[in-house]
Amino acid sequence: MSDSNTTEFTNPSTFILLGIPGLEATHVWISIPFCTMYAIAILGNFTVLFIVKREPSLHEPMYYFLCMLAVTDLVLSTSTMPKILAIFWFNSREIEFSACLAQLYFIHCFSAIESGIFVAMAVDRYVAICHPLRHFTILTNRMVVKIGLAVVLRVSLLALPYPFLARRWPYCRTNIIPHTHCEHMYVVKLACSDTHISSYYGLFVVFCGIGLDVFFIAGSYIQILRAIFSLPTKDARLKTFGTCSSHLCVILAFYIPILFSSFTSRFGHNLPRHFHVFIGNMYLLVPPMLNPIIYGVRTKQIRDKTLQIFTHKGTKVFSWCS
Repeated sequence: MSDSNTTEFTNPSTFILLGIPGLEATHVWISIPFCTMYAIAILGNFTVLFIVKREPSLHEPMYYFLCMLAVTDLVLSTSTMPKILAIFWFNSREIEFSACLAQLYFIHCFSAIESGIFVAMAVDRYVAICHPLRHFTILTNRMVVKIGLAVVLRVSLLALPYPFLARRWPYCRTNIIPHTHCEHMYVVKLACSDTHISSYYGLFVVFCGIGLDVFFIAGSYIQILRAIFSLPTKDARLKTFGTCSSHLCVILAFYIPILFSSFTSRFGHNLPRHFHVFIGNMYLLVPPMLNPIIYGVRTKQIRDKTLQIFTHKGTKVFSWCS
């Protein structure tokens, strides 16, 4: 903790994470919903991975993308939540400089991977609804692997400058980060030199990375909606729209907080600081928790297989006890 009281230093060995500024006295109570959401995210995403791996009938493009999403959510939430809970429960606020940069990279990298997977899932829904007879000839297993690799490669290269830019700045003011984790703009703001390059690059990634993803998703769903409204019966339209509604809910739960957090951290100077921090945690907590719930409840195949497994196990336990 010695660095926190130092006014002149360069490249500190540690940063100090404050948690939620102004609400330190309620950290223990705030940790309850945070911990609950994290536990649901871990349990739910591992359940999705287990069900898809276990059932050969689910070895299809849609479920492969869902597994990619589950792995991404596990990494995204686990890269931040253990440290956040340590701050809330044990007041363990120190984080090494290199660990902070690694966390920063993982947050931005896997957030963008999740965005890319949403694009892939939107394309899958477009092909399945607009070209149903060609679905499995277009989205083969080999094509799914290529899409996954393309998403990871694109994002890894886009996120790579974040830690390198943050490392090159001299930090001579303070090493206290008023946040629960090492968010890019909060780290860069501690530097004592002109950091416009980092700010501009962050905006570039938002517009050219996430912005393009939103554009492609919107384009896919415009075509999907046109195909739905051209169906002959109301029941067919409702059934087809129902298969896309869960995806739309997940997309909104992810993009609204991440875009709001990105812009308020740069331009929302009049908003309370704890509000910034809460919004900055929402896209790390809410989508990983909601994704397995929404897809598990709304996707009949996953729901049925999950109930079948637990019902079968429950029957075996009851028979053994009898």
